Amino acid sequence: MSIDSYKYQAELMVMSLKDYLQSEALIPCTSVLLGILMSKMAYDFMNVSSFCYKGYASLSKLQKVEWKNRGMSTVHAIFITSMALYLVFISDLFSDRLVGPVTFRSSNLSTFTLGVSVGYFLTDLAMIFWLYPKLGGMEYVLHHMLSIVSLAYAMLLREGQLFIYMTLISETTTPSINLRWYLDTAGKKKSKVYLVNGVAMFVAWMVARIILFMYLFYHIYLHFNQIKMMHKFGYCLMFMVPAIISVMNLLWFGKILRGLKKTLANKRE
Repeated sequence: MSIDSYKYQAELMVMSLKDYLQSEALIPCTSVLLGILMSKMAYDFMNVSSFCYKGYASLSKLQKVEWKNRGMSTVHAIFITSMALYLVFISDLFSDRLVGPVTFRSSNLSTFTLGVSVGYFLTDLAMIFWLYPKLGGMEYVLHHMLSIVSLAYAMLLREGQLFIYMTLISETTTPSINLRWYLDTAGKKKSKVYLVNGVAMFVAWMVARIILFMYLFYHIYLHFNQIKMMHKFGYCLMFMVPAIISVMNLLWFGKILRGLKKTLANKRE
């Protein structure tokens, strides 16, 4: 075959792949599968810890699984927080300058991103069930199931994506929470880094999971008439899910506050 023939076949393949990825009907399936694949890759990549942390080899089998699981959740948190901040505050997708209900706005990028997040939560939920309750109790199961239902709804019906992304910004607290566990496991609980991370975790939680949710409820109030136009199931999700997660956030925030007070007290001693 001639070079021109190979070139034509390559261009045809690229065009077919581009058409496939741009097909709205295939975005949910493709993005969810990619999310599962990326989660598996992030989980396996954490094996590099054996070269970065000498004590990794002495960890128990369960600790190694949790070590890699938290690495996977950190990667997802960085990805989804970055995308949520971009879509909510930087892009014009949900801008008030545009005409039409904000509750029905979406793009291929916003829908694809939700699918990737669904893939992660499915993977993490499967691991929680696999080792239950070692990786998290019923509160984590409830959190993940609410997340999956809400994300899948917004992805498939392309409704309420703005409010979903505002909620997903709260994932910005995940890296500091995971770092706290890493430092504790590595025996660095009395280090300055542990203290600084604890303060950062407290501030991040206050901003992303308390104050931001107040702003979210205010936004729901402002767009209440538009939310009423959604399907009944979506209408219920818009009020039920943020309310439940807010209560969970407050309970977890209480634990963080008590932990920070204990750490500061130990430092004074």
